[in-house]
Amino acid sequence: MATGPNYKVARRRRREGKTNYHKRYKMVRSKGIRAVVRKTNRYIIIQFVYPTPIGDYTLTSAHSIELVKLFGWKGGTKNTPAAYLTGLLAGLRAKKLGILRAIPDIGLHRPVKGSKVFAALKGIIDAGVEIPCSQDMFPSEERIRGKTIAEYAEQLANTSPEVFSRQFSAILRGGFDPRNMEKHFDEVKNKIIEIYSKIPESNEAIAIIKELIGG
Repeated sequence: MATGPNYKVARRRRREGKTNYHKRYKMVRSKGIRAVVRKTNRYIIIQFVYPTPIGDYTLTSAHSIELVKLFGWKGGTKNTPAAYLTGLLAGLRAKKLGILRAIPDIGLHRPVKGSKVFAALKGIIDAGVEIPCSQDMFPSEERIRGKTIAEYAEQLANTSPEVFSRQFSAILRGGFDPRNMEKHFDEVKNKIIEIYSKIPESNEAIAIIKELIGG
C-alpha cells in the first residue's frame, strides 16, 4: 500500500468501485442529462439524471423487473434482450417528458463491444432519444432479439437435457421455454411501444424539466 506525506486516500465510492470521479466531473460540468445504465447480478437499471450543485435529480427511470410485472416478460431480467427492452422502456418514458437527447453514463462498467450496457443504450436510441454512441458497439440484432439464446437452448435440449434444465432453471420455473425467446421478445417489445404510443406527453412535467435544465 502506498504511503508517504503525499499519499492521498481515494474517496470511498472510488475505493468501492462505484464512482469514477474524473468522468463524473466532466459529465456534471457539461450540465447535460445523463442516461445512466447500471447492471447487477440480477437486474438492469436505467435512470435519466440531471446534475445540480445540491445533488442529482432522477427525471425518470426503468428497471428490468418492470418488464415482468407490467408487460409479462418471461425471458429473464439480466440478459441482453432484457437490457434492450429496459432501455426501450426508459427511452419512451424520457420522450414523454420531452427529453430528446442525453449523455451515456455507464459508470465503471467496461465499454465492451456488444455488452448489455450497449444493448440498453440501443434500446434508448430506438425509443427516439439521441445518445452519442458508435453503432459498432451495439450487439447484433440476433443477440438483442434473443436468437442466440434460443439456439443455445435448442442445442442443449437436444444434446444434454440435464444441462438445459439446470442452465435455464429460473426461466423454466416461470413456465417459459427459452427456445421461444425471439417470438416472446417481439411480443413484449410491440406491447411496450403500443402502450406508450397511447400515453400523452405531460406538458406540466416537460415545463418543469425545461425550467430545471434551463431549456
